[in-house]
Amino acid sequence: MQLIIKRLLLLVFIALNLSSSLASAQGKLSAEPPHWWVGMAHEQVELLVYSNDVPYPLGEFNVSLSADRVKIENVITLDNPHYIILNLFIFPDASSQTIEITFSHASGETLSMPYTLSARAPGSADRAGFTAKDVIYLIAPDRFANGDTTNDNNETMLEKVDRNYKGGRHGGDIQGMIDHLDYISQMGFTQVWTMPLLENDMQKYSYHGYSTTDFFEIDPRFGSNALYREFVEIAQSKGIGVIKDVILNHMGSNHPWMKDMPSSDWINHGTTFKGTTHTRESLHDPHSVQADIDEFAKGWFVPTMPDMNQQHPHLAQYLIQYAIWWIEYAGLSGLRVDTYSYSDKQFLSNWTQALIREYPNLTIVGEEWSVNPAITAYWQADSPRYDDYVSSLPSVMDFPLQVALSQALLEEDTWATGIRKIYDTLASDFLYGDPYKLVVFGDNHDMNRIMPQMNNDESLFMMAMKFLLTTRGIPQIFYGTEIGMSDQGDGDHGILRADFPGGWPGDVVNGFTGAGLSEREKRIQKQLKFLLNWRKNTPAITDGKLTHYFPKDGIYVYFRHHEQQRIMVVLNKNKSKQSLDLARFKEMLPLEQPSIELVNIENNSRFTISQDLSIPAQSVMIFEVK
Repeated sequence: MQLIIKRLLLLVFIALNLSSSLASAQGKLSAEPPHWWVGMAHEQVELLVYSNDVPYPLGEFNVSLSADRVKIENVITLDNPHYIILNLFIFPDASSQTIEITFSHASGETLSMPYTLSARAPGSADRAGFTAKDVIYLIAPDRFANGDTTNDNNETMLEKVDRNYKGGRHGGDIQGMIDHLDYISQMGFTQVWTMPLLENDMQKYSYHGYSTTDFFEIDPRFGSNALYREFVEIAQSKGIGVIKDVILNHMGSNHPWMKDMPSSDWINHGTTFKGTTHTRESLHDPHSVQADIDEFAKGWFVPTMPDMNQQHPHLAQYLIQYAIWWIEYAGLSGLRVDTYSYSDKQFLSNWTQALIREYPNLTIVGEEWSVNPAITAYWQADSPRYDDYVSSLPSVMDFPLQVALSQALLEEDTWATGIRKIYDTLASDFLYGDPYKLVVFGDNHDMNRIMPQMNNDESLFMMAMKFLLTTRGIPQIFYGTEIGMSDQGDGDHGILRADFPGGWPGDVVNGFTGAGLSEREKRIQKQLKFLLNWRKNTPAITDGKLTHYFPKDGIYVYFRHHEQQRIMVVLNKNKSKQSLDLARFKEMLPLEQPSIELVNIENNSRFTISQDLSIPAQSVMIFEVK
């Protein structure tokens, strides 16, 4: 009898503990995306449901839900029993609600998980993207400003702050950016693109953000999801849109997937590093073999950045939804896509089409680091192509023009080199679906700053900046460029992403207030502030066409023209003052009206078009035709 009683007590104990385990597991069931919205153009959402704390495979549970105008389309099992894909269909007339998803097992045990479907913000689908009317300010958040020193370190995260180490975390954060939105606005910037802010729990070099370990959470050393959304709201109240940097190609090696992968083919080459060739040309080479394409597209960037397999249909959908989630949650004006062409080619077509379907006016710019405009143009929507590939990508980074600008100002002028490099690159604009949507820049977070590119020569630097602010496209300026920040020119990322002066308590030099800046830094900041704010109110630049003349004798002349306005830009590369005969430009200047004047936009000096122009050495002069 005692034995029977002991066995009964043991069974009761096991049952109670199993029940307790299942009850606690309810809190450990997770779903990504963490919530969704009603009224989306795409009526389905795939939930990646996970738990490693349930005593049965998730695929063995019968799934049902209690909801109004929401149904389960299907349940998909993966080869990892800790995951299932739950596909929800949300009827167009569904209202915002929290639904209850119930998991029932044949053993009689049940689990439940609430899931929220929110109402969309008014006008969300019709949000405006960034255009040539904007100038983008690119920020490395960790290096811009430390607005909250209490989040510099996080006890649960691997890397701690070390401002003395060029490659370490320095403590900049979202609050620091919020604190200086007035500065950004007053300078004349209308968009902010930040390097990634998502959780990056890596042992080192975590500050840059490109090794994501959670696709739906802001790194707590930067702030929180709520603070990021507040940053976007405050920026918008000051006329500034926010562009999110998204990574579709790779993640961080400390992402939980690397220890518990949803399926064995979720990551290219599993957990084994195999590097990419970086040979993007193989995608377009008519003589290429599939093995070369695969080595490029399926290889890892570095051992700490596993390459995601976008050919897996559910990972592909995960990445589509992750991008949409952040646009909808935070109210973004656009996306910048890192290492664009490294992702699967067909996936990129599907991804861009899905996003533009949800947000027809959204701007997405892809990073295709190629100096060949035929390759960069291939990815832009409406570009003529050699095949039937479909892309809905509105914009690409204009790397060909970035290189051409540097060559144009530094090379000796010959029949094939020097200033004509700009002309030649712009002459290839017929390759693009819309060259006026390209993002133009002199530098970014991955290359030497424009000042050392120009040999730290202020005149050449200002020539480059004036060109970028007046040519076709959407200008992007790297933080610190507005005060002429330099670096050692050796390409070290930790140095070229140096701390913005004044962003930390105790900084002696302050770029935000001007305290301690050198005369040169003040002069550059003043000039760029003027040009940025002038540009905002100049329709010929923001909405006009570009017409240019072949460079002669080291002088390049182009016009930006709009039905309301005409701007003439003269770039003199020579180290001596030059006289310019305006007769050559009769197609753009009304020479039959000698009273027409050219008004220098910087000093308001006036010249009649009947006289020759005197152009100072190594300068760019900008005139309004009146």
